[in-house]
Amino acid sequence: MPVTVTQEGALCTLTLNRPERGNALGAELVEGIEAGFDQALAQGARLVVLRGAGKHFCTGLDLSDLDSVTEGDLALRILRIELLLQKLHAAPVTTMAIAGGRVFGAGADLFAVCDHRVALAGSSFAFPGPAFGLVLGTGRLAGLVGDTMARHLLLAGAPIPAQRALELGLATGVSEAPTTDSALAAATRLDAGTVAALHRRTRRADDAGDLAALAASVARPGLLRRVKDYRARVMAERPAKG
Repeated sequence: MPVTVTQEGALCTLTLNRPERGNALGAELVEGIEAGFDQALAQGARLVVLRGAGKHFCTGLDLSDLDSVTEGDLALRILRIELLLQKLHAAPVTTMAIAGGRVFGAGADLFAVCDHRVALAGSSFAFPGPAFGLVLGTGRLAGLVGDTMARHLLLAGAPIPAQRALELGLATGVSEAPTTDSALAAATRLDAGTVAALHRRTRRADDAGDLAALAASVARPGLLRRVKDYRARVMAERPAKG
């Protein structure tokens, strides 16, 4: 199963279950998150928690099939990730991400859409998408850390340690052993309709603008080549970093 779903009353935990790939977002995993989230809502969840099996929460876009995927399929996968992010961001329930290890690219965007964003000690975050021409989740990131800092993080693409993520507002907490108790109590204090109304008024995002910017960046000729070149650069840098 790409995503395991554990429901305990009002609490539902979705665990990304591709640890051998760093829980990177391929088509199957994206579909699994969406299906699991829909199941959680249908069964009356009030708090939905996202976690990652293994060492890493989510290492970004799955590039394991890059040599066989078509440019159109890759573009569709990226657009579907944005639609999933928008769905989670607009959800009528409280969401929580508990993230360890590498939280990179689309994985960092998945973390950023949640209400409660707990970074496990030793985790790191990065937004390398602009390195291969993608404009993904920029409006939501700016809503958390501010326009100037969002530009800095996106242009630099460098890893952000957990404590720094907390200082910037990307994370809402850093913990070695996080619990869901207080988040669940807050999520169930009000009725579901009131929570949904509050979310509509406080989760302000230009979803149409973000989707349009992403679509424009994906539509630029040479998407597949840019991603392959990025992968090659990353692979070349790894020995130098030990």
